[in-house]
Amino acid sequence: MNREVRLKWLVLGLALAAVPAAAQINLMGYWSPIFHEDFYERIPGPEIGDYLGLPITDAARLRAESWDASLLSLPEHQCKPHPSTYGFRGVGTLRIWEERDEATQQLVAIHTHIEWQAQHRVIYMDGRPHPPDYAPHTWQGFSTGHWEGGNLVVRTTHLKAGWIRRNGLPLSDEATMTDRFHRYGDILTHVMMIEDPVYLTEPLVKTNEFQLSPTGTMTSYPCEPVIEVVHEPGYVPSFLPGQNPFLHEFSEMHHIPYEATRGGAETALPEYMEKLESER
Repeated sequence: MNREVRLKWLVLGLALAAVPAAAQINLMGYWSPIFHEDFYERIPGPEIGDYLGLPITDAARLRAESWDASLLSLPEHQCKPHPSTYGFRGVGTLRIWEERDEATQQLVAIHTHIEWQAQHRVIYMDGRPHPPDYAPHTWQGFSTGHWEGGNLVVRTTHLKAGWIRRNGLPLSDEATMTDRFHRYGDILTHVMMIEDPVYLTEPLVKTNEFQLSPTGTMTSYPCEPVIEVVHEPGYVPSFLPGQNPFLHEFSEMHHIPYEATRGGAETALPEYMEKLESER
């Protein structure tokens, strides 16, 4: 090989080295959550009895009606992190980094860590299969990912039972999630589609956004449960069916028909307003 040919190969090699792997984008860094979307649900918190627009089953509605916010006064409930089906809608800086094989530099996994309650998620990128159904379920679940165009697409299984909304609407341990991450400059868009054969009649789709923080940092999040309210041994705050006195407050405060606040897939559609009008 003569000198000119060697030089051409060297230039080509340098050029290829400067180009990222096909269809991969850089998600690494510190990201601050943006709360302009669904602000009142995500920050002050949803009101009791507000199930509007959610494709919930009768079983999910019954569970939510029995929920009492005083449940969070029990020490065993105070340090629970959000499951990965909800954590990206919460508060706290998001950090993303890569794990690569030391010898080959091939991407093994992408890690996400949300500061609040130290929600650490591992997204395996090396093609490994999901574990069998009887494998342990965790708050973050078992996640595998791949690239589609400019999107990181992630599939998550093996989740602990969690929640759809912080007013008692549950998710079962049979729930799964497919989520996508896409970067537009300094904005990261996260789209998640949750499926649950127990508590959802159709997939639930939510979106969240983050802004890159060039000088971002992160601290630990120690959590120590304490006895805030003294209860009788074995007492669990809850309401028996038909005995929750707060379910109509949301409807009455906002002048919304009570049947609409009960949720269901049809309450997310514009045609539902016509149905309400025709029934009056």
